[in-house]
Amino acid sequence: MLNLFKTLAVIGGLVGALAALPARAAEPTRFTVEVRGQGPDVVLIPGLASSRAVWAETAARLEGRYRVHLIEVGGFAGAPVGGNAGGPVVSPLADEIAAYIAARGLQRPAVIGHSMGGFTALMLAGRHPDLLDRIMIVDALPFFSVLLGLNTTVETVTPRAAGLRDMLIGQTPEAFEAGQIQSLAGLVKSPQGRTDALAWSLASDRTVMARAMYDVMTTDLRPQLASVRTPVTVVYARDDAMGPGAGFVQPLYESSYAALPNRTLTVVDGALHFVMLDQPDAFAAAVERFLK
Repeated sequence: MLNLFKTLAVIGGLVGALAALPARAAEPTRFTVEVRGQGPDVVLIPGLASSRAVWAETAARLEGRYRVHLIEVGGFAGAPVGGNAGGPVVSPLADEIAAYIAARGLQRPAVIGHSMGGFTALMLAGRHPDLLDRIMIVDALPFFSVLLGLNTTVETVTPRAAGLRDMLIGQTPEAFEAGQIQSLAGLVKSPQGRTDALAWSLASDRTVMARAMYDVMTTDLRPQLASVRTPVTVVYARDDAMGPGAGFVQPLYESSYAALPNRTLTVVDGALHFVMLDQPDAFAAAVERFLK
């Protein structure tokens, strides 16, 4: 009987010790994270259908001085779909990144996002300002659909966005690949960058990609800009290959972000949409200025 009481006492002590341990933070369901380096935290969010590898050179330059959190969105570039299996993608992704920052105890990190990732970073700044120190938006607008026409609204673009979403999901693999090759020719100048971006796109889950595209096309963050207090740096691309549109890039970005109180706009010449791949040195210099 004495041995039984001793055994129960030991078990009770173990239970008490386990209860005293901090609860383990829930793992994200919509993305995975690769953490590299030591120092102040920097979170890197890739764009639509991109791998975290789009940030490979950026991370290599930073990891000796910063702790870099490289996000891989579920369903993009061959990553398991996870929590992105159905419904909206971008808005819940932003909230789950905020939960990751809070649960891991990141101390007001800097966040850098490309394209859809920049749009997500802007959502984060609007919803969770106390979690962030600053954000960098790389070649992304607060309402992407103005690229279809300056008078475009969420209401007018929604049917078109739904049609594009459904077409993308229903395409044959051959038609999808042909479309991606054509699109990426206008998005990446770097031959290796174009090859990589195509591979990421073809490896992406088509339904996740299509729903994320729909989310971005039908969400207008401009009405919220005036209330964003987080410092925001916007890096955007301009190149003669854009043709007549090259002259409209600067006024489009300036007008789109005009309501943002604490903003810095930086243009990178000689680059298309994938700025970090087309002009890595100029982009690295912009990142260094942003992080100072």
